[in-house]
Amino acid sequence: MQPRLSVIGTGYLGATHAACMAELGFEVIGLDVDPAKVDLLRTGTVPFYEPGLDDVLARNIEAGRLRFTTSWQEVGEFADVHFICVGTPQAAGAQRADMTQVFGSVTSLAPHLRPDALVVGKSTVPVGTAAEIAALLTKTAADGVEVAWNPEFLREGFAVQDTLHPDRLVVGVRSQAAEDRLREVYAPVIAEGVPFLVTDFPTAELVKVAANSFLATKISFINAMAEVCEAAGADVTQLATAIGYDPRIGSRFLAAGLGFGGGCLPKDIRAFMARAGELGADEAVAFLREVDQINLRRRAHTVDLALEVLGGDFHGRRITVLGASFKPDSDDVRDSPSLDVAVAMSNAGADVVVHDPKGLENAARVYPNMTYVPDLSEALAGAELVVLGTEWSEYRELDPASLGEVVAQRHVIDARNALDPQLWRNAGWSYRALGRPTA
Repeated sequence: MQPRLSVIGTGYLGATHAACMAELGFEVIGLDVDPAKVDLLRTGTVPFYEPGLDDVLARNIEAGRLRFTTSWQEVGEFADVHFICVGTPQAAGAQRADMTQVFGSVTSLAPHLRPDALVVGKSTVPVGTAAEIAALLTKTAADGVEVAWNPEFLREGFAVQDTLHPDRLVVGVRSQAAEDRLREVYAPVIAEGVPFLVTDFPTAELVKVAANSFLATKISFINAMAEVCEAAGADVTQLATAIGYDPRIGSRFLAAGLGFGGGCLPKDIRAFMARAGELGADEAVAFLREVDQINLRRRAHTVDLALEVLGGDFHGRRITVLGASFKPDSDDVRDSPSLDVAVAMSNAGADVVVHDPKGLENAARVYPNMTYVPDLSEALAGAELVVLGTEWSEYRELDPASLGEVVAQRHVIDARNALDPQLWRNAGWSYRALGRPTA
């Protein structure tokens, strides 16, 4: 008999995982402690923007394979395998991860688990968490309940694809029974030839943070080279192309610009450093402090560049920032580099207008005093400087000649190196970018 699944937490990870596992043919129940979110999901509405997820969600609710609840008892009675998909944000005033939601979920679920249940962690956690959860369930749940760890590798904007067609599956287990159960759950994916890697608990927990740390390092490396290129008059985009041809390096994540943000990379590398320190291995990841600092310097440098373009004074100058979300095809504004730049310039006296195709509502919740304009033409009207902070496709496709008739002054800062410099300069714009010559 096919296992029935529960997904605890219905944020970016949980809602996507629940809908996609139903799409693979499983009966799935999703749980969240927020009744409003559950009510929304029951109607087939995703409470955030993720391309393609609305269709998958609605289709599987209609088919009767997917439902949502706030009842721990209902989840415990229904499911055989329980996926923990709650958030692990950065703790307030510290670099470590806040594990309140993870342990709170396990504690709430434990009394309702059947003896044959398997609890599978997918949240990104400090190494050692799975063993702690296993020990907790030994004391609070029925005999026979097992734990496994199955890290997620989702990219916002591609989450449905990454769930249904991942590049690898990693499971940390302590028994053959747990491995067999997860092979059964992921059988449709494994059948496509996706690698299925079986490890111990700590290795599985480390895979996600190690991968994120490597990606963050690669991004910060090319941004460090951008700093050198600016000092030397070189072009970091040409440099990245040249070194990217080396098969040992590759071209992915070598796009110099404003740097990384979002709810994963920044907080994950900081939590990794904190946990390594607790384990006495802080020197091994000391380089990540500079990775983090390089990334943050890109934001400050963009503000400095804007100040230079405007002649050294922000006061009363109208600036349009294109992008509030931390990346295109997402409405997630957590630790958004573009939004940070907008806020910094506003705090320095500029009259800043922010546009984004999907992220304005979330941005307004975080920074309610900023000016957000949903119409692109209106947002650009009268601008003395345009800053491209998030590389949405509609920004890449802007016509600089037409745009020049709308703005007050033709100054653009391409903080993502996403525009064609010659095209914009030929249209009469002063074009500046991070890590590229001024002309």
